[in-house]
Amino acid sequence: MENVRDPREHVNEEPRDDLFDVAMGFGGFFGLLFVIFAVAVIIKFAIS
Repeated sequence: MENVRDPREHVNEEPRDDLFDVAMGFGGFFGLLFVIFAVAVIIKFAIS
C-alpha cells in the first residue's frame, strides 16, 4: 500500500474554464436554433 495516493489531489484533473465552456455551449446552441429558425422562415415564405 505504498503507492496509494490521496484522492483529494486531483492529479488527472485538467484545468478548464468552466464559465467559458458554458458560454460557448449556450452560444453554439443558440446559433444552431437560430439557423433552424431562419431556414423555417425562408421555407414558410417560399411556400406562401
